[in-house]
Formats: sequence, structure tokens, C-alpha cells
Amino acid sequence: MGFRVIKTAAAALAAIVTATALAVDNPLSAGLLAILGVETTRWRGLRIVFARFAASLVGLLLAMVLFRLIGFHIWVLSLYILIGFPLLGRFGLKDGIVTGSVIVFHLFAKKEVSLQAFAGELWLLLIGLGWATVFNLAYMPKESKRLSELRLLTEESMAAIFAQLARHLRDPQTVWAGTELIEADNAIERGIETSARARENRLIPQDEPWQLYFHMRRDQLDSVKLMMESVAFVSSKVPQAEMIARLFDRLSQDVKSEFYEGETERMLDELEASFRGMALPATRDEFETRAALLQLSRELRRCLAIAKRAKRPKSSSAPAIIQ
Repeated sequence: MGFRVIKTAAAALAAIVTATALAVDNPLSAGLLAILGVETTRWRGLRIVFARFAASLVGLLLAMVLFRLIGFHIWVLSLYILIGFPLLGRFGLKDGIVTGSVIVFHLFAKKEVSLQAFAGELWLLLIGLGWATVFNLAYMPKESKRLSELRLLTEESMAAIFAQLARHLRDPQTVWAGTELIEADNAIERGIETSARARENRLIPQDEPWQLYFHMRRDQLDSVKLMMESVAFVSSKVPQAEMIARLFDRLSQDVKSEFYEGETERMLDELEASFRGMALPATRDEFETRAALLQLSRELRRCLAIAKRAKRPKSSSAPAIIQ
């Protein structure tokens, strides 16, 4: 946000100086238009500037017709709003309503409907939005450092979650506040938002690897949340609790790896084979425990499948999602 403020100040100054040098009427309006045109990403800047330029032209033409037919009365501005705003919305130009209003109100202040007046407003648009576009395209701060920090926070938090699940399986009396779950959730959502901004800053549209990464982690975290209830239910009721705990120990290491190790999947196969070898449930309590085990096994399998799709095998030379 601080960098955007600097760009906005520079764009406004450049627009005012340019309009003054070209002797355009009311050069301060060019600065205001530049302020309205500066955005957070390159592609958003291009879309918004186009919408505001198009909306301003439509609004300017409509206002000139109204002023020519009715005259320069205050209530005509209300009529312009009643007609112009829904019209701009219908054409998908809602982002340009404010910019168009600046131009129309400026025209009203001049109380002139002529080709010269139209050209003057057009110059203000070209100068103000033009400088905004220049500063939008010139430079955008890199997000790679921030994304790397969010990745590290995500992986550390998820590793801590798996470690806590393993600890609970070994000692059901363990108390956990769950702060790592909140931290992982927040880091993933910020990562998705930041990676989307990084993608919009690319001049050539392409897939953003960071987006794939954080969406993968969000899917995994959703799976982990479903596991937690099953873990709490089976922790003290099955002889395989230690085997499940070792699996979560392994997950706490694998979550930080760029590769798909495969060892956790092998451990899960052994765990499921052990479940199948258990005697059939004889009581309702045993039946509910077995159902929880089945749900836990399925969610573990889904969590591993998500990572398997997103990560390269350890023996492969194919590029990973994030180097």
C-alpha cells in the first residue's frame, strides 16, 4: 500500500504538470483522474483504465445531449445520474462511474457544449488516465519473498498440526489450543490472495505456480480438519493408535518436502491392512470406532492424493510446482 501511494502521488504530479504544459483547462482534474486510475496490479490497472475511459466518453456524450436539450440546470445533473448510472452498469462500466462523473461535473461548471469543450475533456482523460497507465505498467513490487514466507509459515503450521495429532494419539489427555490450525488457515488464504495479485502483475498471462501450491494446501487443510474428529474418537480405543501416530509423525516431515516421498502412503497401506485383519465389531461402540477408523483412512488417503498430484516423485526429474 505504501508503494501504491508513492505511485499515485507521482502519477498525479505528472498529469498536472503535463496538463499545465499543454494549457489544458483545469489541469487539477487531470491529477484527480490519475489518482483514480492507479491500481494494485498491471492487469487490473489496464481493465480499470479502459472501463473508466469508456464510461467517461459515454457519460460525456450523454451529458452534452442533456445540456444541449435542457440547459445547465442543477437538476439536470440528477437526471444525468438517473439515466447514466444504470446505462453504464448495463454496459459493464460501473468501475468508471466516478471518473465519468468528474468529467460531467467539470463540463457543467464550464457551462459550454461545443467541440472545443469536448476536446478539452478528452485531453484531461488521456493525460490523467494515460499517466496512471504508465505508472501501473512501469513497476510492481515482487511478491516472491512474501510468498516464500507464507509457504514456510503454512508448512511449519501444518507440520505442528500433524505432530499434535500424533501426540494426542499417544496421550489422549494432551491439551491443544489449536492455534497452529488458525495460523495455517490464515497463511493459506493470504497466500492465495498474494499469488493472485502476482499473477495479475504478469504482462503475459500464464498459470501462477504459487496459486497451485496454496490451493493444494487449502485442500489438504480441509482434509486435516475432517481427520481431527476421527483422531479424537479412536485415540484410546484401537491397538493401532501408535501406528497411526507414527504415520502422522511422518506427515509432519513430508509436508515440508518438495517431493512426494511415498513412504507415508506405504505406511497407510500397512495400517489399512491391519484394520482389515481386526475382528468384526461385536458392540455398537466397536462399530462406531471402526467407522471412525474408516473415515480417518479415507481422509488420509485423500490428503496424500492431493500432494501426489501436486508434487513430483522423489525419483523424477520433472519440475516441482515451486522450486
